[in-house]
Amino acid sequence: MRYPLITDKFCAFEQSQPGQLFLAEPVNGVYQKFTWGEAGQEIRRMATALQTLGIGQGDRVAILSKNCAHWIMADLAIAMAGCVCVPLYPNITPESLREIIAHSESKLVFVGKLDQPEYMRSGIPDHLTQVSFPFYPNAGCLNWDELVKTHSPMTGVPEIDPQSLASIVYTSGTTGQPKGVMHSFHAMAFAVDAFLKNFPGIQKEIFFSYLPLCHVAERMLVECGTIFTGSTVYFVESLDRFADNLAYTRPTVFLAVPRIWEKMQEGILKKIPQSRLNRILSIPIVSTLFKKLIRKKLGLSRARYIFTGASPIHKSLLEWYAKLDMEILEAYGMTENVALSHVNRKGAAKMGTVGQPHPGVSVRLGKDQEVQVKSDASMLGYYKEPELSAESFDEGYLRTGDEGVIDAEGYLTITGRIKDQFKTSKGKYVTPGPIENQLQANTHIGQVCITGSGLPAPIGLCTLAEQVRDKPQASLENTMQALMQEINQGLDHHEQLACLVICREEWTIANGLLTPTLKIKRKNLDVHYGEQYENWLRSGQKVIFES
Repeated sequence: MRYPLITDKFCAFEQSQPGQLFLAEPVNGVYQKFTWGEAGQEIRRMATALQTLGIGQGDRVAILSKNCAHWIMADLAIAMAGCVCVPLYPNITPESLREIIAHSESKLVFVGKLDQPEYMRSGIPDHLTQVSFPFYPNAGCLNWDELVKTHSPMTGVPEIDPQSLASIVYTSGTTGQPKGVMHSFHAMAFAVDAFLKNFPGIQKEIFFSYLPLCHVAERMLVECGTIFTGSTVYFVESLDRFADNLAYTRPTVFLAVPRIWEKMQEGILKKIPQSRLNRILSIPIVSTLFKKLIRKKLGLSRARYIFTGASPIHKSLLEWYAKLDMEILEAYGMTENVALSHVNRKGAAKMGTVGQPHPGVSVRLGKDQEVQVKSDASMLGYYKEPELSAESFDEGYLRTGDEGVIDAEGYLTITGRIKDQFKTSKGKYVTPGPIENQLQANTHIGQVCITGSGLPAPIGLCTLAEQVRDKPQASLENTMQALMQEINQGLDHHEQLACLVICREEWTIANGLLTPTLKIKRKNLDVHYGEQYENWLRSGQKVIFES
């Protein structure tokens, strides 16, 4: 079956609603707005410009920018010109940038909104053509506006082979080197179609874009969701402006990774302790008004569809938000299937699970309870990695590397990541995910990682939640010791934590301990703290505050 492609849908809405708002980007506090018709003119002219610059059909074109209006315009121009989009994380090192550009054989790079443009651009080879986005000029780049002015618009709807390569998406890499995941136009179109079948009410929405567009979840839900439904997307200006921009936008569809939900919870509990919150929620009339106020303060007063994904979220956190009348729908997918696998549907969600398969998705459990999925959304393979590509499939099923359990109604629960397992010096294997989830359920815990490869027993690394950081150390030590004792009682002997370490600094993208989608980098954490593991164990202390 041929599904409408992203270019088909864009051209259709460009024609039917040229005056409707498509993109709204705050620049120095002022929103720069583009209608479907205005954006269409820029996209079509840039597609012609790419061809004039000698970028041929199938050539790779990279985008190096934080989220902005011209990120989406560039992506569409690349597709219309018959080229392949290579989205790049705007915070990777110049060395990684150089490697990916070389590996993908990109012929041109769009350079846009960056925190350190000169530093980042040092990773782009001098011979490569660079085009700078409006509002973010870069010396030595061709200018987007000039190219648009000097080229005529491409006409009509481009004819694209659905099975042709649309994008090479490099994984953010919690471990090892990033891999280039190849996706066809058909896979992306199938994925959006399947998603919208589960959520037919998503039409003419307001989206809010702040998670990296180079990540498939944001690209599929926000960019493709907007284009396939004739909606509008507003962008975040900066991390400092996140709350203000979200409150201004008041999106009707919103996606956040678990760490964002944790930070929002921490912000609420810092102002209103849990005991007081419980009292407020127990008074019917006050409770109703309070819940509306909270949603308004968060910028989610209009949100009808609220999603979470990219990493596991604890059931207790979902339940906490549910008490505020916020139904957060957990979804599951990966780069290799353009984020399309399972989702919880409105009114039929099972907290603690990632939901049921999307239409057209088959699922089975393989060896070691590995979740394996099959659908038209599966990747074509890894770029220049034929052997690794072949190993990633079993009888057409994509091997996810996740362990799972499926209940009688088809709801999937992810129980861990096979490659995250480690073996202690006693020869016993430990799966960290379930233990981390138990710790994460406690509102004192910010971030957590269970580690212990080659050690006599596992240890827990964690950071404190914002609302408890000012508490006396003695009080925190008692709380953490009781928490560890409670969790250890439910674990097999070889899984029990020897100690819980309260880390001094928060784990961030900047210090290399989180991926761009805020997942922990286990190997980096081991490198960062590893020299202290044996000393911590020898100390005999159950709760250790990093000095």
